[in-house]
Amino acid sequence: MATIHNFEELKVWQKARVLCKEIFALTNQQNFSRDFAFKDQINRSSGSVMDNIVEGFGRKGNNEFINFLTYANASALESKSQLYRAFDRNYIDEQKLDELCGNIDEITKMITSLTIYLGKSDLKGQKFKLRELLKAVYLN
Repeated sequence: MATIHNFEELKVWQKARVLCKEIFALTNQQNFSRDFAFKDQINRSSGSVMDNIVEGFGRKGNNEFINFLTYANASALESKSQLYRAFDRNYIDEQKLDELCGNIDEITKMITSLTIYLGKSDLKGQKFKLRELLKAVYLN
């Protein structure tokens, strides 16, 4: 995997951002827009997917990144469940449900792949490199 310097380079974050935008657009349509609590909840959970990916990336360590990826995955699944509620309330049709659930399935697979990669990586992150450097300087 190539070195990623900015979270915007992460394909999984890019896909999560698109999902968040699509859900926001849906929640501004007709009856959905008047179901304020539900609208707020699904927007928060879909936004949480991309936000947790970024927060984990910003922690500069693989273990913390993995931890936040598990939160992102859970938020994606929460969003998927809420899409079923939106379908059951006739806010979206079956075609839109299938499309968005497919997008979420793709995102969760990407999150899982990234989690596995980070777990197997010998590189532990920027903050650990700094710790090793400080140990070398102060202990020698």
